[in-house]
Amino acid sequence: MDIDEQHIGEPGLVVLDVIAADEETVAVVMEGLQRLWATSGVTPVWRVPGQAGVRARVYADIRRHPDHDA
Repeated sequence: MDIDEQHIGEPGLVVLDVIAADEETVAVVMEGLQRLWATSGVTPVWRVPGQAGVRARVYADIRRHPDHDA
């Protein structure tokens, strides 16, 4: 998956790829990130053939707490 310039175009914007043994673990991690920062939310999980685990991606703005307006 490509990362678009808009996702990291300024300080404080990050793209995090989460890799875990199972979908439940990925969901727990992503929900925890949502409590810390403004994020894209829990995204679909996918597998890469021949590689262990499941993967998901989250886009976050670490400058903003999720309780703040966009």
